[in-house]
Amino acid sequence: MDMEVGQVLHMNGGVGETSYANNSLVQQKVITMTKPITVDAITKLYCSSYPVAIAIADLGCSSGPNTLLVVSELIKAVDSHRRKMSRKSPEYQVFLNDLPGNDFNTIFRSLSVFQNKLRMQLGPDSGPCFFTGVPGSFYGRLFKKNSLHFVHSSYSLQWLSQVPQGLENNKGNIYMASTSPPDVLKAYYEQFQQDFSLFLKCRSEELVNGGRMVLTVLGRRNDDPSSKEGCYIWELLAMALNDMVLEGVIEEEKLNSFNIPQYTPSPVEVKHEVSKEGSFSIDRLEVTQVNWNAYQNETDLSDAFKDGGYNVAKCMRAVAEPLIVSHFGEAIVDQVFQRYREIIADRMSKEKTEFVNVIVSLIKA
Repeated sequence: MDMEVGQVLHMNGGVGETSYANNSLVQQKVITMTKPITVDAITKLYCSSYPVAIAIADLGCSSGPNTLLVVSELIKAVDSHRRKMSRKSPEYQVFLNDLPGNDFNTIFRSLSVFQNKLRMQLGPDSGPCFFTGVPGSFYGRLFKKNSLHFVHSSYSLQWLSQVPQGLENNKGNIYMASTSPPDVLKAYYEQFQQDFSLFLKCRSEELVNGGRMVLTVLGRRNDDPSSKEGCYIWELLAMALNDMVLEGVIEEEKLNSFNIPQYTPSPVEVKHEVSKEGSFSIDRLEVTQVNWNAYQNETDLSDAFKDGGYNVAKCMRAVAEPLIVSHFGEAIVDQVFQRYREIIADRMSKEKTEFVNVIVSLIKA
């Protein structure tokens, strides 16, 4: 599959039923869980030099309610600290980055409401906050040298810059799986190493000395890259696609040439790349988990949301639909996700299904 990932990979835009904006509660929960780490990092950054202006970049910002959630938490953290210290508020420059196909328009339309709300919360003596959209891949330079203080990225770095080369033997699978041959796992891991190391190098040039980065990546706890922890959700999608091959809806070679450009690293692998690249020291490295069905413990839900398989399939559709459409065409999409939903619901009723998050807080050395 030689599709251009940078052209195709984006979350479903708009605010409709299958949009990412309406199907990103898992990501929201993860951001909330990570908040103590991001708040700690930006507070330490602010106290180390009390800059008069703070430049924050959110990489892989997507669109929808989560895009500005992190930004507001970061600004509130700095503001509350500068009040304690009776200091004048810094000015804030916020860069929102994602691939060019991202729905930036929806973000820009929500900015004035967001800024008014922030002003109300922080009061008139808080510094202004300027926003810039930055389209482009973060596997390359995006900003001027030494121009950023803080970089945040949540649920973006598991996406690779491209589908790894040499996956011809991965038949019947669309990602790393328990049945994938060793050379497939190796190709995925090497692509991750190359991409993540390049990401670190680019950011080290763009951050000021002592600048900080908090990255949350969909990952796994254990050492086996094909373990269920990171791959299961895609294995279930592969089951739906394989069923459609058996029924003649999809051609077999079409399925065999489809692979997901993702890698879910373990904390050990993240740590290894950081120390090998050498520009950053690790302040914190943590692992958390979140249930596949973000609505699981919510009460008083409408019946639609009590269907866990439906929720998870919608969440995955918001993420994976552009990839599937570009490879298999528009016609089969509804059918794929209908089947996927049934398979997920079945599995969720029988076992505990969780996403594992690897969170690393870094300081530019």
